[in-house]
Amino acid sequence: MRALKNRKTSREFAGKDLSAQQLSNLLWAACGINRPEEKKRTAPSAMNYQEIDVYVATAKGLFLYNSEKHDLTEILKDDVRDKTGKQDFVKTAPLTLVYVADYSKMAKSDEKTKDGYAMADAAFISENVYLFCASEGLNTGVRAWIDLDVLSKAMELKPNQHIVLAQCVGFPVEK
Repeated sequence: MRALKNRKTSREFAGKDLSAQQLSNLLWAACGINRPEEKKRTAPSAMNYQEIDVYVATAKGLFLYNSEKHDLTEILKDDVRDKTGKQDFVKTAPLTLVYVADYSKMAKSDEKTKDGYAMADAAFISENVYLFCASEGLNTGVRAWIDLDVLSKAMELKPNQHIVLAQCVGFPVEK
């Protein structure tokens, strides 16, 4: 109840990085495996497609979260945070999660259905992040105002991969 009461969107972030443990907990809350025997996640997924990949953009580079191994794989050494949205704050937020749908994992659905499923599934993950951040005293804000072509190119995505949302996470600015 406390997390729901404290859940909010913020676009102000202190420059301080999350600890390794905080990032680990954040990613597990987002879409980690909570039922290992079935490989089911903390966030629901339409038809259990589990098509949303969570990328982590930081000053140190771009990483892909592997929920089965609960680890990060480096994708790029480049800082792409400035391309994760059209707002100024995205350049300095310590980390941005980018939710990317892999449409090849949804082969049984038509394109319109894939779009709807991907948006819903990314929203489920985003809400898990909101609730985690509320419980940990972190700021977060999800957005869709992204130059999709620019970010897709920077992330070196394949044609079957589609950016759905991005979400900044960080500590609040001390006042």
